[in-house]
Amino acid sequence: MGLSNIDIAVIVAYAVMIFGLAQWVSRDKAGAGPKNTTDYFLASKNLPWWAIGASLIAANISAEQIVGMSGSGYAIGLAISSFEWMAALTLLIVGKFFLPIFLRNEIYTMPQFLERRYGPRIRTLMAFFWLALYVFVNLTSIIWLGSIAVTKVAGVDQTAALVVLGAFALLYQIRGGLKAVALTDIVQVTLLVLGGLIIAIITLGQLGDGQGMLAGWQRLTGAIPDHFHMILKKGDPHYADLPGLSVLIGGMWIANLSYWGFNQYIIQRALAAKSIDEAQRGVLFAAFLKLLMPIIIVLPGIAAVLLSPGLVKPDEAYPTMMRLLPHGLLGLVFAALVAAIIASTASKINSIATIFTLDIYAKFRGIGSEVEECRGTRERHLVFVGRVIAVAATLIAIVTARPLVGQSEQAYLFIQEFTGFFTPGITVIFLLGLFWKRANEAGAIAAAVVSVALSWAFKLLWPALPFLDRMAVVFLASAALAIGISLATPMRAGSDTIATGDVDYRTSTGFNAGGIAVILILIALYATWW
Repeated sequence: MGLSNIDIAVIVAYAVMIFGLAQWVSRDKAGAGPKNTTDYFLASKNLPWWAIGASLIAANISAEQIVGMSGSGYAIGLAISSFEWMAALTLLIVGKFFLPIFLRNEIYTMPQFLERRYGPRIRTLMAFFWLALYVFVNLTSIIWLGSIAVTKVAGVDQTAALVVLGAFALLYQIRGGLKAVALTDIVQVTLLVLGGLIIAIITLGQLGDGQGMLAGWQRLTGAIPDHFHMILKKGDPHYADLPGLSVLIGGMWIANLSYWGFNQYIIQRALAAKSIDEAQRGVLFAAFLKLLMPIIIVLPGIAAVLLSPGLVKPDEAYPTMMRLLPHGLLGLVFAALVAAIIASTASKINSIATIFTLDIYAKFRGIGSEVEECRGTRERHLVFVGRVIAVAATLIAIVTARPLVGQSEQAYLFIQEFTGFFTPGITVIFLLGLFWKRANEAGAIAAAVVSVALSWAFKLLWPALPFLDRMAVVFLASAALAIGISLATPMRAGSDTIATGDVDYRTSTGFNAGGIAVILILIALYATWW
C-alpha cells in the first residue's frame, strides 16, 4: 500500500508548517536572523527547559533509533530497550553532576572544555575525531536509514529520498542555527510520540483480531516469550550484542555517559540553557520521554515478528508496520518519521558546523577561541563559515551513505559498536577532567589513542568478546594509563582554567522528586521483564 493523496497532503502540510516555523523562530527583534556565533550556535543561550528536553529527544531519536532499534526489536526483542531506559538514568547523572561544571565555566563546545582543562593539542585532536564521526557515521546513518523508510513506504527511489531528506534538513536549519532546531523540536517530538503511539496501537489491534489491544499484547507476549527478556543469558544467540548484566553495570554506562554527557551533538542544547535550573529541568523532561520510547520504537519491531515474519532485513520492520495503517493515519505517522529524521539530521549538521567553526577554523585563523572575543564582522564571517560547512557535510553524507552504512544488517548495533572504539577513551578523558585535578594532557592523549588501539586489537584478536564488555575492559585500561601517565608527568603551568571548587551541585526539589520517580519506574520495568 503506497501513499494516497490524503497522505501526501498531510506530509506536505507538515513540511510547509515546520519549515515556516523554523524560519519564524529564527528571527531576532528586528526580523533578521542570527548575527553572531552565540545566536547561531547556542540559540542566544536562552533556551527554556521544555525546548531543551524536547530537543534532546528530537536530536537523539531519528531513523537510526526508529528504524534501526525497531529492527533490533524484531531480531532481539525487548532487551534492546536498555539503550533507552538506561539513558534515562544517565540523563539524571548528567543533570546533577556534569552540567553544573559546564555551565559554571561557560562551556559552549566539548573540545573547548578539553583545551581549558588540558591544553590545545587534545582540543584539536578530539575536534577532528568528532567531525569524522558525525559526518561519516552518524549523519550518514540517519539519512540512509531514513531513506529506507521513505522508499519502503512511499515507493520512491532511495537515492532521491537521500537527497531530499538531506536537503530539507539543511535548508530547515541553515538560517537560524540551533534556535531554529531547538524551538521547533517540541512540535517534532509531539508528532513523533503521537505517530509512534498510533502505530503501536494499530499493531496491537491487528494482533488482537478485533478483541482489543490487551488481547494483542497477550498474544504477542505468549507467542514469542523469548523476545521479552531485558537481561539476556549466555546461551542466547544475541548475547554478544547485549551481554547480560553489562547493560546494567558494565559497558553500556560508558556508551551512555559519553553520548549524553560529552557529545557536542547532544549536550549543546543544555549548554544553551538560560540557567542551570532550566538545563536540569530540561534533562529531567528528556529522561521521562526516554522511558516512553520503547513503546514507540521497539514494540512495533517485536510485533512485526508475528505480523510480517521472514523480512529480508530486520531494519525493514518499522516501515513494514507503517504499511498496515489506513490512509490519513499513514500520512501522519510517515510525517512523524520524517519529523524525527529531519530534526536529528538538522541537529547533527548544526553540531558539525559548530565544532568546525569554533574549534578548528576560528582557532587556526586566530579569530579567537572564545565566543565573547569575536565581534562584528568576524562574528558574521564565522556564521557564514558555519553555513558553508553545513552544506559541505550534508553533501558528503549523501554521497557516502550507501557505501558506508548500506551493507549493515542491523545498522543501530553497527553504529554502537563502531563508536565504541572511541567512547572508552572519551569517557575517561572527561570524567578525569571533571573530577580529578591531577589529570593532565599527556594522560588524556594517551587514553584517547590507547582506546582506539586496544578496541581494534580486541576486535581482531578476541572477536567473541561482546562489544559492551570490550568497552568496559578498554575503559579500565585507558583510565589506568591516563592516571599513571598523569602522575608520572608534570602538569603544564596554567593549562587548567576550569573552576570546580565553587560549583553548586544542589538540585531543586522538583528535580529530586522527578529523579526518584524515574528510578522507581526503571526498577519496576526491569523487575517485570528481567
